Amino acid sequence: MAAIRDHLGRTFKTLRISLINTCNLACTYCTYGNEESKENYAEHKAKALSVQELLNLIKRLHSRLDLTAIRFTGGEPLLYKELTTLIKGASDLGINDLNLTTNGLLLQRMAPALKAAGLHSINISLDAIDHLTFFKMSRRHGLDQTLSGIEAAISAGIEVKLNTVIMKGMNDNQVIPLLKYAFSRNIKIRFLEIMAMGHLHGKTDEYFFSQKDLLALIGRHYNFSSVNRSNSATANYWQTEEGHHFGIIANESQPFCTDCNRLRLDAYGNIYGCLSSNNPVSLIETTDAASLDFKLEAALAQKQSLKFTGSKLSMLHIGG
Repeated sequence: MAAIRDHLGRTFKTLRISLINTCNLACTYCTYGNEESKENYAEHKAKALSVQELLNLIKRLHSRLDLTAIRFTGGEPLLYKELTTLIKGASDLGINDLNLTTNGLLLQRMAPALKAAGLHSINISLDAIDHLTFFKMSRRHGLDQTLSGIEAAISAGIEVKLNTVIMKGMNDNQVIPLLKYAFSRNIKIRFLEIMAMGHLHGKTDEYFFSQKDLLALIGRHYNFSSVNRSNSATANYWQTEEGHHFGIIANESQPFCTDCNRLRLDAYGNIYGCLSSNNPVSLIETTDAASLDFKLEAALAQKQSLKFTGSKLSMLHIGG
């Protein structure tokens, strides 16, 4: 069966699954801060697919696409009560590269079970290493829990990376302290340019801190050289003279759309070919191979040719 490809040769190999639309933080780049109501959660719970329904969809997508990796996102995926069951089910399908993006607040107690279920790596969102800035970015207290979660994941044998969204005037003073922390723990850190998603769609200029800005700032403290970018990778990487690595996800300064291989699946059975799309493609009642191919081709057509353009869709609903 021929692979599904577009005019740039792109296909889908990585599946990102948004499991839940609630979070225990309210980060300034993600929400207004008041979206996580009981009504929203009740509606989500009523509409969301069961674990078995999700696994059935994953199985069908894997059979057609020969997926190489799955990343579980949210909202906050550690709030998803059947997470370990889902990870174990995906592992049983023969997908070995299973990853999770989390804020880490609940990770200290969950890390061993996640590892046992088959989780390979975790990206932990950490936007500040001091309590005041952490609260300013997340509108919640929780730095100590996140740091404990990082240690628990390392102890459990899970590969850890840090993700840091940098907002000018908000947490750009945290770049060097976070680098020092990551280097001291011998883990990779990736800085993200702010994305024009949700309430920030069309309004990122005030907070934009570019890859150029980041490299200039880091260059005042470290000597480093660039590392060749891997195919379909989101991040550019550099290595310091001491051998430490850091990355930058420069979705605006240096887009990576031309070889993007990511497909997104939400908790309701909708797929999206790009974060820039507000238009879900439903896989519900897609029962035969021809209709699945048609839906996948529709999602693939959503990919941008050159650069990410943003969307009014909140990260709470589709993940990063």
